[in-house]
Amino acid sequence: MSSKTDRSPTRWRWSFLVDLRRATPTVRLLVLTQMTFNIGFFMVLPYLSVHLTGDLGLGAALVGVVLGIRTFSQQGLFFVGGTLADRWGIKPVVLVGCALRVLGFVGLAFADSLPAVLIATVAIGFAAALFSPAVESAVAIEAGKSERDGGPTRVESFALMSVCSQIGSFTGPLVGSVLLLVDFRIACLVAAAIFVLVIAAHVRWLPRERGEHRDDPWLSGWTDVVRNRTFVLFAVAMSAQLVAYNQLYLLLPLEVERAWGSQTVLGWFFAISAVLVVSAQLPITRRVAGVSPRVTLPIGFAVMAASFALVAATSPLELQGVVGLVPAALFVLLLALGQMIAMPQARDLVPRMAAERRLGSYYGFMASLGGIGVLIGSTALGVVIDAAPDTGWGAAIPWLVAALFPIASVIGLRLVLARLD
Repeated sequence: MSSKTDRSPTRWRWSFLVDLRRATPTVRLLVLTQMTFNIGFFMVLPYLSVHLTGDLGLGAALVGVVLGIRTFSQQGLFFVGGTLADRWGIKPVVLVGCALRVLGFVGLAFADSLPAVLIATVAIGFAAALFSPAVESAVAIEAGKSERDGGPTRVESFALMSVCSQIGSFTGPLVGSVLLLVDFRIACLVAAAIFVLVIAAHVRWLPRERGEHRDDPWLSGWTDVVRNRTFVLFAVAMSAQLVAYNQLYLLLPLEVERAWGSQTVLGWFFAISAVLVVSAQLPITRRVAGVSPRVTLPIGFAVMAASFALVAATSPLELQGVVGLVPAALFVLLLALGQMIAMPQARDLVPRMAAERRLGSYYGFMASLGGIGVLIGSTALGVVIDAAPDTGWGAAIPWLVAALFPIASVIGLRLVLARLD
């Protein structure tokens, strides 16, 4: 069957394995790497806070500090990792990042004091700041070559990467929960072993290419990015996606606990999201393949905004039990749908805005700006949650405020994308 037929937007089927086979060997390695990254990461991190409080006896405040430092060392330093990938090349940065994560997980397995835990978690976080923007820029470069040669498009490759990432995010906690029946230390060591296998695979199969900007001044990449006003505005608008996504960890648990009386069923909502992304991401990407990003991105963010508005509209009803969980389930489905519509094309736009140069710096900058957006947005929502009444229309206020972030992005994206024509 021809590639053109495979990419037809009229075909609505689950095609993960088909698309994986169609991908070039390098793209296939990179997207499977992303899946493996998430399996190893989510085997350990969801259970870290329980380990720190239960096994090491740390207080909640110190646990919050540890988790906050880990998040900053990852999300806040993506820009650094992307710049290094542009300068040194993708392969060495990915390998160093994987090696650092191996050291981080081994260190966490044996850490029995706060300083040791902090060092290990910083290593785990900074490792992702190294390899994540490098892998993302590598997918953009290799998929761009594939598209020019008549193979799978770059948008399809990013959709495939999203599916693999979601498989890893869902599988990792399940594997980790089994290993925790033995010991938290075992989970850490198995995660480290997974990254050792990733290193071996990349040493063997990832092409080695010298960094295109190895001779440039260190700050030239940063200067190039921040002077690209269209891209900076685009990155600011895109940060709302991360703010919206992180409400799966802030607003959703609160809503589930309100409706059900506990968070025991929370895992099912993440399972719903994972199944939807794995089964529908590639078909949806094909459906919107012929539509301009000026249309698909605002639509995607509008769907995200609608997911929050739906819960806000039902909040005054104070539904309980199974019926009370329906708005939360629809929130998860609509939020995932909006992201599936918008994100593959959004990632494909970055190389166009960057003129196919310094992709590590550009992807790293967008990720770091998203991290800042999450910090600001989640802090603001936390204040609203504490201040708003938790009954009647007061319970709807946090959801309405959360909806404002993607709504603002709809307006911003239409203005920014108009500049690309």
